[in-house]
Amino acid sequence: MNVSDYDYPLPQELIAQHPPATRGDSRMMVLDRAARSIQHRHIRDLPGFLDPGDLLVLNDTRVLPARLRGKWHDTCGGVEILLLERVGDDFTWHILFSSTRKARAGQRMVFGTNFYAELLPRGPSDPLCARFNNQMDFWETLAKHGETPLPPYIKRPAPDPSDAARYQTIYAREPGAVAAPTAGLHFTDALFKGLESRGVRRAFVTLHVGAGTFRPVTAERIEDHAMHAEWCEVPPSVVASVGACHNAGRRVVAVGSTSVRALEGACADGGLVAGSGPCSIFIHPPYAFKTVDAILTNFHLPRSTLLMMMSAFAGREFLLEAYAAAVRERYRFFSYGDCMLIL
Repeated sequence: MNVSDYDYPLPQELIAQHPPATRGDSRMMVLDRAARSIQHRHIRDLPGFLDPGDLLVLNDTRVLPARLRGKWHDTCGGVEILLLERVGDDFTWHILFSSTRKARAGQRMVFGTNFYAELLPRGPSDPLCARFNNQMDFWETLAKHGETPLPPYIKRPAPDPSDAARYQTIYAREPGAVAAPTAGLHFTDALFKGLESRGVRRAFVTLHVGAGTFRPVTAERIEDHAMHAEWCEVPPSVVASVGACHNAGRRVVAVGSTSVRALEGACADGGLVAGSGPCSIFIHPPYAFKTVDAILTNFHLPRSTLLMMMSAFAGREFLLEAYAAAVRERYRFFSYGDCMLIL
């Protein structure tokens, strides 16, 4: 299929630049695939659409303050980097790099008192790496000097102080992501209590969302796109919970595209398998889902792999019909925007 089949018109003013004033104050579009119906509801209504024994699967990754702004040690020239993933230990990282100076091995970038990194040698096709000085508590120092890495479609010069909390789920535990699993941003303690009283259970996977999630699809045909990999873990307890849920005739509800990737990427011929490692599954039509029965997700960018994933689940025409309705009804789009429940 052509990538152009997954385009849609989006007024720029509908791209949410800030989170809602109160966490959990978001709209929720509800798509029923069997009835081909669309409802306009609120995230607080979620418990009413789930049944006792249904299983929510959420991604407990924690977003790093992964954007660092500093200067070269030998000049006043500025430099900005984005940490992508660790390489072997806490101090060596793959990075994205922005500066008027060309990156060369051995150059030192300074981000704070006794906090600096040196660019490492690399081959022609190797990613750019930097190693930080290790005479410190790296994570504590990163928290002091790093910034929340907001997505490129949030057009602000710098994050607000509130972004450190709002661009993070309330259940984030495992540090490693450079982007939030945004469908989880809607959840509050009150919503979890409502789900618990309904008899809905929870389980957690970990998928460290990388910058590749924002990488545009440049190929003309979907099959020609090379999908990025992200580190993922599906614990044995989740496999047991999913099995018990399905054996009882209940639904596995994935919260966000990252939970979908974790679950479907961990499926083998015999079903869901526990384990950890890189996940590079590319879900697009036609695809037969093996584990996931319903999805809560935000609205995704035109021509994106995430829109293709949701099209595989909801059907491309029905999903684009829903997106057109979302534009008409002035839903808020993308990371800080509203959400969609696909049943």
